[in-house]
Amino acid sequence: MATPTGRVAGKLFAKIDGILMWARGNWTYNLGQDKQAAVVGADRIHGFKAEPQVPFIEGAITDRGDLDLKALVTKSAATVTLELANGKTVSLASAWYAGEGTVNANEGEVPCRFEGLSADEV
Repeated sequence: MATPTGRVAGKLFAKIDGILMWARGNWTYNLGQDKQAAVVGADRIHGFKAEPQVPFIEGAITDRGDLDLKALVTKSAATVTLELANGKTVSLASAWYAGEGTVNANEGEVPCRFEGLSADEV
């Protein structure tokens, strides 16, 4: 677990298979833990059920000159990591690109969504 530094948000680093991307904007992630939802009967709440969620890391990167977009959007079996300002590192294993591959040329921005088989805070 991360050591508290006082800073809890802001600067982050995104890496795909160890290669540093130029991260932009807001990034989100989900560790893929089961989502619990109520089971509602006609008479009362009967309990809850657990439904699986897909672990993911999502954000946007800059479309720099050396970025191979085709290689990015066909990526599979990747390791994607986020190093957060609060000291945490989130690691997504056995990940594949799950976005559309659409680039905003005016902003030089590539939205990225990677989904995987497992994710952890390390």
